[in-house]
Amino acid sequence: MTDSRRADPRFEADVQVDFTGKDVLLFHHVENISLGGICIQGTTSEKVGSSVRLSLSFPHLEENFEVRGEIAWVNTEAPLDMGIRFIALSEHQKDVIRRYITGRTGVS
Repeated sequence: MTDSRRADPRFEADVQVDFTGKDVLLFHHVENISLGGICIQGTTSEKVGSSVRLSLSFPHLEENFEVRGEIAWVNTEAPLDMGIRFIALSEHQKDVIRRYITGRTGVS
């Protein structure tokens, strides 16, 4: 569920993301999420340090927002996932993520 080496604990997620980097990925599944970033799995990967645009959808909260991100790490072998660090989340965006995590885990 969480990784103690991270600044912000990550939690399994049922969130959708549209991802724009060198490729555009629509309706992609987020593996896990935190206030610091997300991990997504896919068939393509970006280079570490690349800037990306994310559109996150939290259907149960009826919330959507766009945020910039930076590729923090890439796994080039199966399961082909990558970590994306959020850049400059607004207080509202942080609040949505907090509400989502609290609703999923009961952790506040």
